[in-house]
Amino acid sequence: MGFPQPRPTILSIEPYVGGESKIEGVNRIIKLSSNEGAFGVPPGAVAAMQRAAAEMHRYPDGHANALRAAIGRKFGLDPAKIVCGNGSDELIQHLILAYGGEGTELVMSAHGFVMYDISGRYAGCRVIKVPERNLTADIDAMIAACGPRTKLVFLANPNNPTGSMVPKADVARLRAGLRDDILLVLDSAYAEYVQSPDYDAGVELVDAGTNTIMTRTFSKVFGLGGARLGWCYGNADVIDVLNRVRGPFNVNAQALAAGVGALEEPGWVEKSVAHNAEWRGRLGEGLRALGLTVYPSEGNFLLVDFTEAARAKAADAALRARGLIVRAVGSYNLPTCLRITVGTAEECTLVLEAVKAHLRA
Repeated sequence: MGFPQPRPTILSIEPYVGGESKIEGVNRIIKLSSNEGAFGVPPGAVAAMQRAAAEMHRYPDGHANALRAAIGRKFGLDPAKIVCGNGSDELIQHLILAYGGEGTELVMSAHGFVMYDISGRYAGCRVIKVPERNLTADIDAMIAACGPRTKLVFLANPNNPTGSMVPKADVARLRAGLRDDILLVLDSAYAEYVQSPDYDAGVELVDAGTNTIMTRTFSKVFGLGGARLGWCYGNADVIDVLNRVRGPFNVNAQALAAGVGALEEPGWVEKSVAHNAEWRGRLGEGLRALGLTVYPSEGNFLLVDFTEAARAKAADAALRARGLIVRAVGSYNLPTCLRITVGTAEECTLVLEAVKAHLRA
């Protein structure tokens, strides 16, 4: 008997593997593998979710009106140009399915977020991964990689897992170098953590009327990774497309409430960003002092190069033995590296002590 066969591109997809959270036989686990916020969930978000739980028999607001209004207030944006999603991953997938498909091409940087590749293959796109320079997106090479079939260009800025940031003038140059019918997607999941003054998350290009859309998330600085909540900001035409293809209740009621609560938590972002800037610096300096290469990062994580894949694997094992889970990034073709989330002061200190002890053993 025969059986149903998926499209050939589906079987070329390597399933996404998230950061681990458990180590068998270890009681205290410190998870630094998924770039989650260092301080957990904002208290206001927890309270909002608890209130929403009493109304779980009701369908959520399918238009996310309260959350879009809160995002607009927080970032000075027009709520009409915002769409919320079940994580920014959902919105990314919708964009690729809507604008890509069989016979089209999607261009991304070589070490860009793996979900662009997965969703692109799902849609049937030919995914073109452009080599980087010093683990930073090569803007000229990305423009050159675009051909007549290119419909989408993705740029994570800052990029995960490398932490690199492309200055706003170069992002504008990328947009200017693309045809008008190519949609530029700027994934700004780590925008809140950026310290460089030479940065724009994408708002300027969207407001300029270019064919650009910016995606954002609540999973990082706002501490809501488990709620699966994201949003995007774009021009009216792209927003209209997303509202046509997304599910009618694509964000659950508790996530909607938590998002508003997180946005309204006094001082949360400021505290989180200040801590990240301090301990990203301390952690990086400490690891460099041990002779390791630590790449510049504008996110809430560091990419650390151990020179050889075997050394990275051994360091990972040594950290795990102490209950410290970081992220091996061989799936990003970076087998000699580990990605380490900037956790609390105690967690960062424990990482430094563990790596030091391992290297000197």
